[in-house]
Amino acid sequence: MTFSMADMRLLTPHLVITAAALLVLLAEAVSPGRRKGYLPYLGIAGIVVAAFTTPGLFGPARSGFSGMLAGDAFAAFVYFILYAVGALTLLVSDGYLRDEGRDHAEYYALVLLALVGMMLMAGATHLMTLFLALETMSIAIYALAGFFRDERSAEASFKYFILGAFSSGFLLYGIALLYGACGTTEIQGILDAFASNRALAGSAMALAGVGLVTVGFAFKVAAVPFHMWTPDAYQGAPTSVTAFMATGVKAAAFAAVLRVFFVAFQTLHVDWSGVLWVLALLTMTVGNLTAIAQTDVKRMLAYSSIAHAGYILVGVVAGTPEAGAGILYYLLAYAFMNIGAFACLIMVGRKGHENTELDAFAGLGFKFPALGLAMSLFMFSMAGIPPTAGFIGKFLIFKAAVHQGYYWLTIFGVLNSAASVYYYLRVIVTMYFKPEPDAPVVEALRAGPSMAVATILAGLGVLYFGIVPGGLVDLAEQALRYLV
Repeated sequence: MTFSMADMRLLTPHLVITAAALLVLLAEAVSPGRRKGYLPYLGIAGIVVAAFTTPGLFGPARSGFSGMLAGDAFAAFVYFILYAVGALTLLVSDGYLRDEGRDHAEYYALVLLALVGMMLMAGATHLMTLFLALETMSIAIYALAGFFRDERSAEASFKYFILGAFSSGFLLYGIALLYGACGTTEIQGILDAFASNRALAGSAMALAGVGLVTVGFAFKVAAVPFHMWTPDAYQGAPTSVTAFMATGVKAAAFAAVLRVFFVAFQTLHVDWSGVLWVLALLTMTVGNLTAIAQTDVKRMLAYSSIAHAGYILVGVVAGTPEAGAGILYYLLAYAFMNIGAFACLIMVGRKGHENTELDAFAGLGFKFPALGLAMSLFMFSMAGIPPTAGFIGKFLIFKAAVHQGYYWLTIFGVLNSAASVYYYLRVIVTMYFKPEPDAPVVEALRAGPSMAVATILAGLGVLYFGIVPGGLVDLAEQALRYLV
């Protein structure tokens, strides 16, 4: 295999972020007095430079490395979602890690390297590239989940590792069966094989391969009944890592799902749409019903993340470019509102005590008005209340499902969204209508400048894309036109 300069240009954003990760590690080693306060900003600078190299990908689709990696508008759109996730995560992590005494360069390097794996997943046009990218991302996330090395963090990392490896086995076996059936693992090649041979689409080997790949992806997006790892992993991991897992991993996984199911399995839509219909319904319902019973806000957000995966699966079931554009919009909106919510959660904690119980929020709306306003905004957006980005995201996905005739699935989605209002508003009610206890749980906020900037940026993103969604929706639709 030979590489041309055009191929290398497709890798420019990935190489920039990889170089930033290495530079972060080197900078800590040579810093006098081991000063580390600038390390996250070095990582953010790398992300910004990578972002400036990305707009050239918007345009005619290109393929590099003998069909292994795409340079198209779809990949570029997902890259920008991941840039936002990475930059906000680094901002949120800065003061949090210093307060916990865990501000090591390895953390920031792992975030950046996980980001590279996520980007490769979004651009992969070959199932083997996709698998290698998935493992690049996953190994870094396993280490991040256990970064605090206490009992809960180690348990979260171990559970995520065991079940993550298990799901990777399903995915790899499915890829092997697809290769046996189609003779290729290139995404476009699989589509051509199914389109040219109708009998192949009904063969046991091909359908088993599609089924196992579906199971592998279902683990990664935390779809029911493959969601068992999510609550414990999210609750035990450092809160900034939980935010990164809930947004970045989900965005990368769904980007891969769109490329595989909307392209490689396009002619098999009738076969897999029914399975995903059931998965979407179960994921929405189980996620929301279990979230209602939670009294720990961090664990509630973990189950909420499962429910949001269910909403996005509704768009996958619809299987149209319109639905895909809604999914891309939803992933960006979810990144802002979720990281913002976790930033607020970090602020009410203190060293050694996360204060994630719902009662810790009693009276905080009046004691810390800015925190109350921000948390309320993010809860409203997650519930899908206008004029937030969360409302527009759900509207776009449900509209696409209705256009394809999935009326009952849409009705269940709307009912689930209505049910979720209960536990999101419960946080707001606790902040504003429940009196603060005589012995306050939260005396002062853990809010440094970087945390404040991240929260403000997340809030502005939720409002701006909720009030003025047109430009972003147009870009998402353009991205899907190049994909499908």
